[in-house]
Amino acid sequence: MLKFYGWGRGLQRDFAPFAARGFAAGRVLVQHRGLYRLMLDDGEAEARLAGRFRHDAEDGEHPVVGDWVAVQHEPTGGPGLIHGLVPRRSAFVRRQAGGHGIQVVAANVDLALLTLSLNSDLNPRRLERYLAATYESGAQPVVVLTKADAVADLSAAVALIQAAAGDAPVIPVSALTGAGLKPLQDQLEPGRTAVLLGSSGVGKSTLVNALAGAPLLAVGEIRAHDERGRHTTTRRELIRLPSGALILDTPGMRELGLVDAEDGLAAAFAGIELGVEGLAADCRFRDCRHEREPGCAVQAALDDGRLAADRFASWRKLQRELHHEQLKSDPLAQEAERRVWIARMKSARTHIRNKRQGPE
Repeated sequence: MLKFYGWGRGLQRDFAPFAARGFAAGRVLVQHRGLYRLMLDDGEAEARLAGRFRHDAEDGEHPVVGDWVAVQHEPTGGPGLIHGLVPRRSAFVRRQAGGHGIQVVAANVDLALLTLSLNSDLNPRRLERYLAATYESGAQPVVVLTKADAVADLSAAVALIQAAAGDAPVIPVSALTGAGLKPLQDQLEPGRTAVLLGSSGVGKSTLVNALAGAPLLAVGEIRAHDERGRHTTTRRELIRLPSGALILDTPGMRELGLVDAEDGLAAAFAGIELGVEGLAADCRFRDCRHEREPGCAVQAALDDGRLAADRFASWRKLQRELHHEQLKSDPLAQEAERRVWIARMKSARTHIRNKRQGPE
């Protein structure tokens, strides 16, 4: 059974140390509190974490849906014991409640279906956040525009999103008419794992049901006043579609903060970063921050349209968010930031004092 859930030679090689200790391989299908439902080579089984593994695992190293684990069978027929975690190929992470520690919400994902609805809430800026998180995770993004039957000018909407998506494919679909489902199914190859990422009400559960040809997931209603809905997925679950592809819908994927995502942010805004780097050499000041400094070549490019102002603003906003996240988890960085601001305040006070005194 494992080959139908993504098992291959690379995983077999990574699992070899566990196999030498007599453990069986399994993939996490469902995680519910302390109990896991796994797919093993001989079928589904339940398991719990072994005491030592639960105690010794580092932050973010407890299994989640999509993980491959090392399992010890229980001879009595009860739940098995999970003794280890096979190294992950990709992982979506977020900061835990309260800002302390990292939580992995999906693992070993090949594709991220970044799902936006073609209604009044269509937002390219939200897509850019999803793209940064996806590139950082190690997965490949595919942008899915749902409710294609409900938009008056489909080509204009696709062009708007493609400008933010960069090289990621953009596929408009309609679960109602079936339009676009074939190009999307072509992305979902047998044994590949996809995760759905998108806000509530964009039609993720409806999309899964359309791909499966059966009502696998509950579907919620959309509020008329703002065209949004309630997230109907209440647990993380890995589902095998009739095509052989695997798909994961999880409530933890509705919104993602950016955690250690410098590379992902750079990939999502590659054109903007290259443009800024090329223009910065022409700025009047070497330490120009490209804000309100005189002689800023970047601001000049924004003014005349050579750089997209909305994309630049979104890039800077996500940079600030990422910097804030890093400060929260790094006391040394916090102290360095504090010293920078103290120095700036002293410099500003000195400048004001000298200006008031005037020339001698």
